[in-house]
Amino acid sequence: MTSRSEGDAPRLRDGWTVTTHDWSHDVDTAHLDEAARVARDLRGAMALHLVLEVLAYADDEAEATGRRGRVTVTVRGTDVEVEDDGRGTDTRRDEQGRPVRKPVMATRDVRFFDAEQPPVLPDGRPRRGMSTVAAVSPLLVHENRRAEGAWRQTYRYGRPDSELHEVPRSEGSGTTVTFDLPTGEALDVDELRSLVPAFTHVAVTVVHEEALGAG
Repeated sequence: MTSRSEGDAPRLRDGWTVTTHDWSHDVDTAHLDEAARVARDLRGAMALHLVLEVLAYADDEAEATGRRGRVTVTVRGTDVEVEDDGRGTDTRRDEQGRPVRKPVMATRDVRFFDAEQPPVLPDGRPRRGMSTVAAVSPLLVHENRRAEGAWRQTYRYGRPDSELHEVPRSEGSGTTVTFDLPTGEALDVDELRSLVPAFTHVAVTVVHEEALGAG
């Protein structure tokens, strides 16, 4: 997922730009520990807030491209999938031609995480970035589909446990983030449905399915 801030003049570091995230490294373990603490401090409000953090990126991207986007949130027990129809997470090539994706999962969002007055999400709580979702998710899969290709990567508590690898492209572009809620957390689907209209640049559909294996 990209954002409206990417139109700003970037800073440079080790040949990589700094947009919403620092492209010069793909994992910041110290930050992930801090992000996990921030997420856990939400206690019973954590599950709902994590979904809103993901939706906020799709809303940013739709605003940046001047269009109304579409997002589907599918909830299956403790498994949540957020799929949008945006342009897909920014992915570039390094000097060897290998794909490098903007490290939204495992590094700090420089706009929000340390901000004294970050924007608030529809639940009234501060936005801190996608890394707070990854840092507490036992399993998270990030797939992005762009005009030039599609890629997928798996994370466990924010640490990648697979390489970024290319997958067959389906029609259209977009980003899909699928994650397992932290142990013991439950998502109030009705409350989620009541809050998503606050995102003004995307139309969000919430689908509640039976968990796999239920019954």
